[in-house]
Amino acid sequence: MTAGWPTADPDPVRRLHALAAGVRNAHVTEGVVDAPVDVVWPLIADLEGEFGRIVTDMARVRVISRDGDRLEASAHSRFGPRARFSGVLRPGWCWLQSRFLLIGVAAADHGDGRTTVAFTGGLRVPGRAALVPLGVRAEGRRNLARLAARTAARS
Repeated sequence: MTAGWPTADPDPVRRLHALAAGVRNAHVTEGVVDAPVDVVWPLIADLEGEFGRIVTDMARVRVISRDGDRLEASAHSRFGPRARFSGVLRPGWCWLQSRFLLIGVAAADHGDGRTTVAFTGGLRVPGRAALVPLGVRAEGRRNLARLAARTAARS
């Protein structure tokens, strides 16, 4: 690193906002869950279990391979289509892409025993950094509500 150059180390939620800003029609739904991040994040990171109860468009997710924080997964939508995702899953951060879908989730400590969580995603426009904006805002709100209910059930 060159002396004098600014550096930034945004938390995962701010990083998700930054990445989504580069995707046309992407919308980030953000909210605060009344549980600490060490309770919230394991639910999101459980791709083959709890994740499908939170992001219900993904009826079933199966991790095919994992190499550190990189993974390949297959998913079945509750509407029938299947997708093969590649992406990154690490504490507080999940970014998965298939040819036609994008899912991004981030979580950060809110500082008071609560967790800030952000969701983005939707149908990708192949070959372009763009999403089809149908229903994304409402689905993000529903995801947050389901996550809050799942964490409350664990408390």
